[in-house]
Amino acid sequence: MLFMVYFMNQESGVYILQSVRNQRYYIGSTDNLARRINEHGRGIVYATRALRPLILKRFIPCSSLTDTRQSEYRLKRYKSRKILEKVLESGVFPWEYSEIKVGN
Repeated sequence: MLFMVYFMNQESGVYILQSVRNQRYYIGSTDNLARRINEHGRGIVYATRALRPLILKRFIPCSSLTDTRQSEYRLKRYKSRKILEKVLESGVFPWEYSEIKVGN
């Protein structure tokens, strides 16, 4: 719950939802997470209407709305559940992995 409250106040970012019904993932972006989650839950978003109920699995804040939209687009292009689950674990986009330094 603390996770959700903290990120509800963030400006913009990419979010990943998972369907309780069939375990499918949905990737989206927003500048208002609380409003967007509410829209998904009420069935306003056509793409996720049949997937309800949905659980917020991860929210990754971005520096700007432009960066948010680009990150959503890039993540969707991977079309790989394995990569998406790695993002869920780490909270880091795949193209940022090279920026992470591993200790020796």
